[in-house]
Parts: sequence; C-alpha cells; structure tokens
Amino acid sequence: MDHPLSHQSGLTMVCLDRNLAIQQANQEFFRMFGGSSLELCGRAFTDLVHPSVRQPLLRQFASLLEGRRDRFAADVIAVGGDDTAFTVPVTAFAVRGGTPDVFAILVLMSERETGDVGVVTNRKKILSEIDARILEGIAAGVSTVPLASRLYLSRQGVEYHVTCLFRKLRVPNRAALVSRAYSMGVLKVGTWPPKVVQDFVK
Repeated sequence: MDHPLSHQSGLTMVCLDRNLAIQQANQEFFRMFGGSSLELCGRAFTDLVHPSVRQPLLRQFASLLEGRRDRFAADVIAVGGDDTAFTVPVTAFAVRGGTPDVFAILVLMSERETGDVGVVTNRKKILSEIDARILEGIAAGVSTVPLASRLYLSRQGVEYHVTCLFRKLRVPNRAALVSRAYSMGVLKVGTWPPKVVQDFVK
C-alpha cells in the first residue's frame, strides 16, 4: 500500500471499496489478522470483527458512504487469525476522488490492546436454542412465569436453564448475567428487544 503513513511502525492501514471489501493493506494489517494478502483481500472487513459489533460498525460505514460524515472513530472488537478477540481503536475516512461520491474508505488502526477482552470468539457455540431465548427474555426484563408461558416450559424448567446460564457465564444473578452477556458480545449491541448473536447458538 503506497501511502506515506503506511510506512509508520505500528500503524495499520487498509483500503476498502464501497462494498467494504478489503482492496489493499499494509504489512501491519496482515500481521494483525494473521493472514496473507491472498487470504484477506476481497473479504468483507466486517468478517474480521466480532459479531456483536458488526451492526453498529455497518451503521458507521453507511454514514460515510451516504455522505453524512467524512470520518468516524471507534473502539472495535476484532477477531484475529488465531481466533482470539482483541480491542483495536479504528479511524475510518471517506475517500473522494474530486467528486462528491465516496469511492473508497481508508481505515487506520492503532496497536491492538493486549490482554483478554473477555468476549467469546465467533466460533464458540456456547448456548442451546432454549438458552438463547431465555437469555433474551431476561435481558428484556421478562420474569419467570411469562417467560415459561412464552417458551412452553414449566416455571422450574426456566429456573433450571437460568441456573445453567449462571454456571456457563460464571455469574451469581440475572443482572450480572445480562451485563456479562453484553460484555462478552453474546448479546447484540444497539438492538431492542435484546437478541443473541446467532454465531453463539448450537
């Protein structure tokens, strides 16, 4: 990628087309995501981010493509080639070739933050279908009896699954369960009613 900034150590750059497909990138980018140019170019940039942050990120990109803004900055949970999740500060710019239309998006990323960000990567199927529906109900504030009625379970059946969810996510109560599910990326950010990211359902 021939850009004066692309030679700065620690600065990751990638150029996307209007469909958010990766067109070109510098070596830092390929190193960060553990893939070659052949493996990553042509893929959607959103394939490299955690499922829980895809929708908010797509909305940010849409605001660039529609001309509502020229740039945005956000902390993004990305997933590397070794299937580890990490947080990376991202700044994206709309690129216009002397016309009002955006023909590309330039994305700059700082050094990835080290340490466990606490999210479950998108290949771990940790919930059954019924667990997912119960978690969504709890996150929406539905109590046990209406939840049991909605899911055709007994009250004890719901409580059993809730206890299993406490164990799986290692939390003591329902409030902590919802908080942990959001922090791990199991529940989608920015949607109501709450929705479990399908990638986590067996």
